[in-house]
Amino acid sequence: MGSVRRFDVCNGDADGLCAVRQWRLHEPGSATLVTGLKRDIALLQRVPPSQADEVLVCDLSLQRNLAALLALLAGGARVHYFDHHVSGPVPQHERLTVHIDTAADLCTSLLMDRYLGGRHRAWALVGAYGDDLVAPADRLARAIGLDDSQRADLRRLGQAINYNAYGEDPTDTRITPADLYAVMSRHADPFSMLASEAIVDELDARRRSDLNLAQALTPLWEGPQGRLVLLPDAAWSRRVSGCLANELATADPERAQAVLTYRRGGGFGVSVRAPRATPGGASALCARFGGSGRAAAAGIDTLPPDQLERFITAFSVAHWGTPV
Repeated sequence: MGSVRRFDVCNGDADGLCAVRQWRLHEPGSATLVTGLKRDIALLQRVPPSQADEVLVCDLSLQRNLAALLALLAGGARVHYFDHHVSGPVPQHERLTVHIDTAADLCTSLLMDRYLGGRHRAWALVGAYGDDLVAPADRLARAIGLDDSQRADLRRLGQAINYNAYGEDPTDTRITPADLYAVMSRHADPFSMLASEAIVDELDARRRSDLNLAQALTPLWEGPQGRLVLLPDAAWSRRVSGCLANELATADPERAQAVLTYRRGGGFGVSVRAPRATPGGASALCARFGGSGRAAAAGIDTLPPDQLERFITAFSVAHWGTPV
């Protein structure tokens, strides 16, 4: 009998990569990694159904990957699915194990942490900090005795990994998510990565530089309920869009935030954050324009130019914290 053919399929942000890192520390074994940039969601279709025995899926919308999932199950694969996005109907199958929870204070890395009983919690914290779940991450970090400095280090690493996932294509980034995971996989502990890998400081410096440029811009629209920023057509803009949305939401918790970037093929990429004080409504708003995500944070892959004014109007009157 041949060796088991394993695939790890995940979003290329901190949450997805850190969930996979926890799993592979718990279940060692060679696996083919399938990942991409932040908006590369339909990744499961890249796994050939005839060549997969075991498939781990982390931080990818089941709605966007349902057809590929069914094909893998029909081909005989065993699938473990971890996610925190709205899923739609979940298929029932003897070879499918699903862990999906859309609670606002959870991300996929924290779901994996819960499943593994906290065995590799430091990596779960990196994923949570990267996904901007600072309060839940801080609570778990304190529970295992991490001090202020250690929590700050894990947050810096999570933000750096998350920042690296943004961009329209790999030319916008310093290192591909797959190559960054290869660096992560050399370390059983994220503090080891922080101490020995120069790429962490490089990504952190680039993130801070890009944020300084973005925060100097005047909003395209601003009102009592929110703010909308249109970034210029540049690689740094595409890299920093998610980080900027998170920074604005943290600094202004009573208002919603939207960050738009120009797509090379036309239209705009959109990142939306519901107000921290009322974290709901982001996914419902984005779904009206073909997007998806979570109640507190969501996005639109491509907003057509002729829909921009409609989006601004919808954003300006959205009822955050309740379905839009």
